[in-house]
Amino acid sequence: MSRISKRRILTLPAIHPCEAVSPAALLHSLIALCRDIAAHRSHAFPIHRRSARETIRQVGAILEFLEDVRDRGATLPGSVVVTFSELHVTLQKIRHLLHDCARRGACLWVLMRSDRVSCEFRILIRSIATVLDVLPLESIDAAPEVKELIRLVRRQAWKAAIETDPAECRAVRSVGSMLSQFKNGVAPARSDLRRLLEHLRIRSWSDCNEEIAFLEEEIFASPDDGDDKVVLLGSLMGFMVYCRVVLFDAMDGNRSDHKECKLQEEVIEHLYLEDLRCPISLELMTDPVTLATGQTYDRASIVRWFKAGYLTCPVTGEKLASTELVPNVTIRKLVEQFCHSNNISITEPGVQQKRDLARTVSPFSSAAAEAIRMAAAFLVDKLSNGANQEKHRATYEIRKLSKSNIFNRACLVEAGSIPWLLYLLSSRDASIQEHAVAGLLNLSKHPEGRKAIFETGGLSLIVHVIKTGLKIDAKQNAAAILFYLSSVEQYRLEIGELPEAIPSLTELLRDGAYRGKKNALVTLFGLLLYHGNHPKVLAAGAIPVLADILQTRREDLVVDSVAVLAKIAEKQEGTNAVLRSAVIPHVVEVLRSTPSRSARESCVSILLSLCNNGGSKVVGLLEKMPSLMPSLYSLVTEGSPQAGKKARSLLNHIHSFQEQGRHAILTQPIRDDIVHAQ
Repeated sequence: MSRISKRRILTLPAIHPCEAVSPAALLHSLIALCRDIAAHRSHAFPIHRRSARETIRQVGAILEFLEDVRDRGATLPGSVVVTFSELHVTLQKIRHLLHDCARRGACLWVLMRSDRVSCEFRILIRSIATVLDVLPLESIDAAPEVKELIRLVRRQAWKAAIETDPAECRAVRSVGSMLSQFKNGVAPARSDLRRLLEHLRIRSWSDCNEEIAFLEEEIFASPDDGDDKVVLLGSLMGFMVYCRVVLFDAMDGNRSDHKECKLQEEVIEHLYLEDLRCPISLELMTDPVTLATGQTYDRASIVRWFKAGYLTCPVTGEKLASTELVPNVTIRKLVEQFCHSNNISITEPGVQQKRDLARTVSPFSSAAAEAIRMAAAFLVDKLSNGANQEKHRATYEIRKLSKSNIFNRACLVEAGSIPWLLYLLSSRDASIQEHAVAGLLNLSKHPEGRKAIFETGGLSLIVHVIKTGLKIDAKQNAAAILFYLSSVEQYRLEIGELPEAIPSLTELLRDGAYRGKKNALVTLFGLLLYHGNHPKVLAAGAIPVLADILQTRREDLVVDSVAVLAKIAEKQEGTNAVLRSAVIPHVVEVLRSTPSRSARESCVSILLSLCNNGGSKVVGLLEKMPSLMPSLYSLVTEGSPQAGKKARSLLNHIHSFQEQGRHAILTQPIRDDIVHAQ
């Protein structure tokens, strides 16, 4: 599993020991550095093995010398301390370089940077020679044979021929040739691909996936898409995607060991994945922390919540006496286990990974574009003609490729994947159905994907999954597909025309897990943008379900629920249904207690629509609620301009009603006198 390092690969920063460092501390640190370096074994390096082996051998000899100096305990003169300080800097850089050459997932990139890597090895070994040249051995108390060993290392360091291995030079040329083939629309021979990957020891789907994850991280860490480095990174990523799709079995690090893969899936199946997602961001929690209420969030999300001025628990709504965050090690380990089993890259806590999806609209190179197109065509062929296991792998690959890359989505739509994914929604294999739904969800985020789903007649198939999906994730993702489709006016109408659509969403809203409720809410809101869907939402019994959610105090669901109620209340029939449901007290309570500005605006929108459509009877009901007026005055002074305007209108309704009441009281005795005089 790949992680983002704070140090960029093949950068070799080093900190010079301070002038006041004690000789003993410096010696101790040098020995620790040498041990770290000597712990590497040359067989751990897929490439640059000769250079790594020579470097490790020399550092091993220096370690023997330093340990002998330490064991004798003699005082080191100042000239030795100065030389050791320079050695310390060189050893830091060597440690970084060896780590990069052995780094999992970076083999292809290090190969393509072979000239630079060889140059760095050459410079560092010459640096060792220079340091040993000026090291005053005569003034150091060490065994004669150890001193002689250092003299030998010095001579060898000057003579060492550090060059890129001929086999690696051929591998670099081979990659360049295959990238040219991709650029020209020609698929490289699989035997050539396998030969290259074997040279790099990339022997499984997982190995290949790690390479892709690393290259993607490097692309997003680079600021300029037109930079030659980014073009090469993009080409290599397209190359590795093609290899992963064509050469390896998805979700299986060892193609001959399907039992192990199945066992891993069964372990993950028993994890409650909803509990591993942050309630705020809905993403897997990479740095989970727990509040005093017992609720767990991703640290970055809850910190943003607090910075926005909210001092409540987003889930329970409780006011927090303390904003102390306690790391949740158990949840973190479960997330890591899940990510490892599913070959998902996660980020180190505290390392911000900002990815602009807009950068993936276009491929980074023509070679990458053609490689992705060929991979998409291969996957669609497996969907249409493959055996059940091949369809399973193809749906998973499509899900993975389309998750966070807009160009990949376009290629998969263009290759004709959507009709086959829709067909597989009826599969009785739960995993195939789940991956097919997730892939369609990702493709529905692309305009052409939405169009293809609609024109292929996919609406009824998606609605059927919401109602009868084999896994809860499939149902939830199917609802999310309808959300993206509801962004198109014509599709809103067609979705509403399906008899099962809105009732299935309402059922998911009532009985689903958290993410299912969330997806159903936003989808219902999208459908309500078409006026013809209002009666259908009412007929499906959505209002009582929404009223129940308002009482759960699950803050983000409450925010979405009042937004849906506000849209319902705009119509006369919606107002009548809301009034019959006795939901007004819950709306007033949300207005009083919620920290969300959007929720407060939705609440006042509901009440204003009820007054406009329901008349004085509703105003009279609101006038009797003592907690309402302070909330409205607060919204006038502290809310957004739009919310303040609505709050003033509602206050005007209430004040007018109160004035009419006082006027009736004043005029009533006069009328009695007139009647009496007559």
